[in-house]
Amino acid sequence: MDIRELIDNSPVKKLQIAVIGICCMLNMLDGFDVLAIAFAAPPIADEWAIQPAALGLVFSAGLVGMALGSMFIAPLTDRIGRRAMILICIVAISVMMVITGLSRSVPQLIVARALTGLGIGGMLASLTSMVAEYTPDRHRNLTIGLLQAGYPIGGTLGGLMAAWLVPEYGWRVLFFGGAMMGALMIPVAALALPESLVFLAQKQPAKALDKINRILRGLRQATLDVLPPVPATETSGSVVALLTRARRTNTLKLWLAFVLNSLTVYFVLSWVPKIVVDAGLPLEQGILAGLMVNAGAVIGIPTLGYLSGTRGLRPLILTFLLLGTGCVGLFGFLGQNVPLLLGVGFLIGFFVMGGFIGLYSVAARIYPTELRTTGIGWTIGVGRIGAIMGPYLGGIMIALQWSKATYFVLFAMPLLVAGFAAFTIRARELQPGTS
Repeated sequence: MDIRELIDNSPVKKLQIAVIGICCMLNMLDGFDVLAIAFAAPPIADEWAIQPAALGLVFSAGLVGMALGSMFIAPLTDRIGRRAMILICIVAISVMMVITGLSRSVPQLIVARALTGLGIGGMLASLTSMVAEYTPDRHRNLTIGLLQAGYPIGGTLGGLMAAWLVPEYGWRVLFFGGAMMGALMIPVAALALPESLVFLAQKQPAKALDKINRILRGLRQATLDVLPPVPATETSGSVVALLTRARRTNTLKLWLAFVLNSLTVYFVLSWVPKIVVDAGLPLEQGILAGLMVNAGAVIGIPTLGYLSGTRGLRPLILTFLLLGTGCVGLFGFLGQNVPLLLGVGFLIGFFVMGGFIGLYSVAARIYPTELRTTGIGWTIGVGRIGAIMGPYLGGIMIALQWSKATYFVLFAMPLLVAGFAAFTIRARELQPGTS
């Protein structure tokens, strides 16, 4: 039995929907945890009298942790399993969110955010692999899009909580709330999330036959009497395999697209609430502006995933990022017109985040099972170079009192290069009809 063909050729069952749903909820938790610091930034800056450059270091600390987690923790998933890594990371994230809320100084906050990022980086790639491996090929772009839409949904929930609770109870309530939600998801994942069926068939760990048959019964498929032959595969968790002659060009183009896209995305996500407040609008309007960016992403990400089933993944990524370039540049020229700020913020989320998350589908498709989480993890990790630099460079530009128009136009430009880099990736898995 070919497990991959079985999943591709069968109707989607309740167990698969449950796996996708749980992974989406966990990614919502990731989005909440990462973006909570952006919504907490204005009151933290006021309470501790933090300068923009120092605040940029706080933003970047979590992204450094995410980079290291994606590059050095996520590849272990291709050895120990998707489910085990996800459970380990949920526990770590929940603990570190509590520690973030208890921080009393900038150095403590930086360390707490970096350690939280380790868990988020390890889990994000594992969730993407899990969803890709439980979804038929015809629906894979859509389900990966739905998974990644959980990230801005979590950020949106963080914005709603911030607007409601932070003015009354202070910024720490966001992180304690995130820890509580993480703790609630631990038993849900432990009891209801199975291991990847494709992973079990290829790696065949202890009691693999029993685990495979239990999952097959859940999928209403015939069970196995013996394990299928172990296919000849490359070494799991080997970054060298991502840079072999056959994969090097696509891998480097994908990394470049992630770096440049992340540079812009994380500048916008980190600084928009603070920039709006600094422009003279109240805290609630700043939080709402950040909320609208996330709301646009919630709609744009699954839209790209749905359309890519018939129109091709690479052309849509390019189109979204070209339109996103214009929206980011335009935002810098807007004054205190709240409806315009919110509307353009929504479009930034729709096009920029939609195009960015399309790159996750590219990564999930161009790497085989035994390298998938390693490939996704290293792509995310290398991309975090841009994510780290974006908030920090933004803080420096703001501290130097550059005009808002200047730095928004500068941060729009990388999206152009990212879009064309993604468009030129060549692989059979990305051809029309298979994308």
